[in-house]
Amino acid sequence: MSPIGAIKGNWRVLLLGAFLVFAVVALFIPGGIVADDGLASDSVDSGPTNLEFGLGLEGGTRIRVPVAGMTAEDIDTGAVSDDGTVDQERLDGVESTLQSELDLDQADVSVDVQDDGTVTAEVFNDNVSQSEFAAALQTADVDATEDDIRDGVTQSTRDNMIRTIQTKINAAGLSGGTAYESTTVSGDHYIVVEVPNMDADELRTILSERGQVEVVAYYPNENGTQTNETVLRGDDIVDVDPPEQQGEESYAVPVLVSDEAAPGFQQQMNDLGFTSEGIGDCGLRTGDGGVDFDHDGQRYCLLTVVDGEVVDAHSMGNSHGLASSMREGSWENDPTFQMGAPSQQQAQSLSVNLRAGSLRAPLDFSEEQVYSIEPGHADQFKQYSLLIGLLSVLTVSGVVYARYTDTRVALPMIVTAIAEVVILLGFAALIRMPLDLSHVAGFIAVVGTGVDDLVIIADEVMDEGDVSSERVFQSRFRKAFWVIGAAAATTVVALSPLAVLSLGDLRGFAIITILGVFIGVLITRPAYGDILRRLLTDH
Repeated sequence: MSPIGAIKGNWRVLLLGAFLVFAVVALFIPGGIVADDGLASDSVDSGPTNLEFGLGLEGGTRIRVPVAGMTAEDIDTGAVSDDGTVDQERLDGVESTLQSELDLDQADVSVDVQDDGTVTAEVFNDNVSQSEFAAALQTADVDATEDDIRDGVTQSTRDNMIRTIQTKINAAGLSGGTAYESTTVSGDHYIVVEVPNMDADELRTILSERGQVEVVAYYPNENGTQTNETVLRGDDIVDVDPPEQQGEESYAVPVLVSDEAAPGFQQQMNDLGFTSEGIGDCGLRTGDGGVDFDHDGQRYCLLTVVDGEVVDAHSMGNSHGLASSMREGSWENDPTFQMGAPSQQQAQSLSVNLRAGSLRAPLDFSEEQVYSIEPGHADQFKQYSLLIGLLSVLTVSGVVYARYTDTRVALPMIVTAIAEVVILLGFAALIRMPLDLSHVAGFIAVVGTGVDDLVIIADEVMDEGDVSSERVFQSRFRKAFWVIGAAAATTVVALSPLAVLSLGDLRGFAIITILGVFIGVLITRPAYGDILRRLLTDH
C-alpha cells in the first residue's frame, strides 16, 4: 500500500495521535499551546503539569452573595422618543435629581436605557427606602410609585459586575478564580465568586471594595481655605502599568489618561496653580505612610482616593517635565500620569482597581453564603482522586482482559480509553479550567462509558464469527456505531440541563461527561475501530 493509501486508510488513528500530541503539549510543556499571560498561580507554575485546580483540589473559598440595590423598571422619563432617539440630557437630569434628593454619590445612582428601549433607574444603597426612591423619581418629573420599584438590580448591572469581578480576579493574579451568576427557583439572583488558595476574610475584603478610584485636587481657594475638586476618575484611565517603587516608602502606578479627559485635566492643573506656584508644595504625607490634613499655610496636593478614602497625597512634580509640559499644553499629546500610593500592597490594589474598573453596585454580605476548604484537606482530596482514577483504570483493564483474554482486543481498548482521558485533561489545561471533585467524577464516568462503548464495538464485531473480511468488519462496525451514537445522544440530552443551569458542582460533572462523549464518538471510538480492523482482518 502506498503512503497516501496508508494515510487514507488509517486517518482516524492518525487523528487520535494528533490529538494526543496536542494534549501532551497542553499538559506538560510550560505555557502549553498558548503563551503564559503571567497570571498563572504558583501552584500551576511549580507543578508538573499545566492543570489548574478548583476549591475541592486546591483549597479556597466560594462566596454566594446578592447585589444590594433597588430598581424602577420601564419608567416614563420622556427621554426616549418613538423612533428610538435618546435624550441623554434628560437621563442625566433625572440621575442628578436622584443624587441630590437621596443625598447619594454619583456611583450609587444609575439611569440607563436598556436593550429593549425601556428606561430603568437603579439605586445602590441600602439606606434608601422604596418610598424615598419613588418620591425622588416624582421630583424628577417621573410618574412612579412604590409599586413600580422592586428589590434587586437589572440583568445588565449583574453582568457588568461579573465581568468586573472576573477582571479583578485575573488582574490580581488569582489564577483559577471565577465569577458567575446563580438563580434560585424563587427567582432570586446571586453572584458566586470562587477563588482557590484564599480564605473567606481575604475574599470578602476584595469583594467589599467597590474600587472607585479618583484623583482629587486639594488646593487653596479665594478666601484662603482649602477645597477639594475631583479632576480624574477611574473611567478616565485607559491603560495601567505595573506599580513602581520611587523611594523607601513611596510607590506609583503609571497610567495613561484618555484622549477625551486629558485636555480638561491639563487645563484644570494650569488654572488651579498646580503647574506654577503649587509645584512640589504638598507635604501632607506622614512618616507612617498616612495623610495628615492638619497644616499651616497653603497646600497643593493631588489626592489618590479609593472608595472615598484618601490613600496618598503627592505634589505636582516637575522632575519628568510634567508641570512644564502641562504649562506648554503639550502634555495632552502623551497624557501619562503617575498615581501615588504609600505601600506596595496599596499600589498593587490601586493597579488592580484601575485595570478592572469599579463595581457598579455593592454586594449585600448580610445574606452571604460561604463555602471554604483548607488547603491541607484539598491536598488529601487531590491524592485520593489520583488514587481512585488509577484504581478505576486498573479495574477496568482487568475486567476487559478477563472477558476477552485476547491482547489484540483488550490492549487497544485500554489504551484508547486512557487516551480519551488524556485528551480531556489536555483540553482542560488549554482553557485553564479549574478542575474540582465534580470534574474528577466526570473523568471516572468518561472511563466507564468509554469502555462500555468499546465493548459494544468488540462484541458486535466478534460475536458473529470470523471477521477476516474487511467488508464484514465494516458492516458490523457500522451497526455497533449506530448503537453508540444513539447512547451518546441520550447522554448529552440528559446531561445538558445540568451543564447549562447553575447547579453548582453538578455542572462540572455534566460538562466533563458531555465533552468526553463528544471526544469518544468523534475521535476515539472510530480510531479503535480502525485499530481493531487492522488486527482482526486480512489486509
